[in-house]
Amino acid sequence: MASGVYLHIPFCKSRCSYCDFATDVYRDADGVERYVEALIVEIARPAKAGTPNGPAKAETPSIDTIYFGGGTPSLLSAEQAGRILAVVGEKFKVSTDAEVTMEMNPATVTPEKLREFRRLGINRASFGVQTFNDRDLKLLARGHDANDARNTFAMLREAGFANISFDLIAGLPGQNLDDWRRNLDEALSMQPEHLSLYLLEIHESTPLAEQIRSGRRQLPDEELAAEMYELMLDKTAAAGFAQYEISNFSKPGFASRHNTKYWRLEPVFGYGVSAHSFDGKERFANERDTARYVSLIDENGSAEVMREKIDAASEFIFLGLRLNGGVSSREYAEKFGGELTTRYGRDIRSLAEDGLVQFDGDTLRLTKKGMLFSNDVFAVFV
Repeated sequence: MASGVYLHIPFCKSRCSYCDFATDVYRDADGVERYVEALIVEIARPAKAGTPNGPAKAETPSIDTIYFGGGTPSLLSAEQAGRILAVVGEKFKVSTDAEVTMEMNPATVTPEKLREFRRLGINRASFGVQTFNDRDLKLLARGHDANDARNTFAMLREAGFANISFDLIAGLPGQNLDDWRRNLDEALSMQPEHLSLYLLEIHESTPLAEQIRSGRRQLPDEELAAEMYELMLDKTAAAGFAQYEISNFSKPGFASRHNTKYWRLEPVFGYGVSAHSFDGKERFANERDTARYVSLIDENGSAEVMREKIDAASEFIFLGLRLNGGVSSREYAEKFGGELTTRYGRDIRSLAEDGLVQFDGDTLRLTKKGMLFSNDVFAVFV
């Protein structure tokens, strides 16, 4: 089984009002370069088998996905991205058909920069549109407008990107069903290969959470959120997209191979500030503060601050339930040596009675209602 590599680039032109990721505002090129140098040191550092940095050179693992996440990785220069990819290629056996994704925000790239990214082997763009409504973009503090999104998408196509994913958010404060319909219609008319369509989640430490708490913004109620989700399912299916995960839809052959590794509980090596790694048994995490991360790498080549063994059987279920294919009881038994119903039979029956899951004796799946209340389902298996 090939693994994946995740590369966290924390820099953004501005911080979105809903974001609680490990990000930093882009201040100067020198700061970005110092971070890139630290990231390269972390990736290149020889390590014993089973550590976040992967096995030693003699046991070089194979990878078939590389993912630049953030932040806004498209703020990197092509030269910096190339140096990072070069050291990944030295550390790992990279599949010739590897999926190499870069998250990109509108108005952060030029046609020439995109052509250079494409020449480096970056073959998938995850494109943070969020909404085509300029009013909502200002609310989210996105730093771009709808025309920037349209123009950047056109530039991606011109640069040769044949695998483009859109991110859109439903359930924004003040958003109604017609607003959401217009967003979906425009996104689908542009014919991307993949769509990530999320219902807005409010994180306590964010400016948007404070705006809602103070009464300055109001979220759609549960009934409207459900209507938005149903509309999302109907529109994407009619346009030839298959839903393969709660929030993810793709044309045939374009499901995200990298993100599927997380949902299938497969190994991913993470590098950079706040990056998480999983080797099949343990999970590791890096320092969340960018300046501290760089200092730790300078001092000893590692910024690991957390290491834990996971309950793999539990995570296999609640992560696998995110996928439309659900969780196979046969595969569960092969991996963990016991029957799914022995440990969770009572919980499964209760969830099924509430209309949240379906279980046919072999496969456990979320229902449509279960997808809307998925966090309640997942909590049962944590």
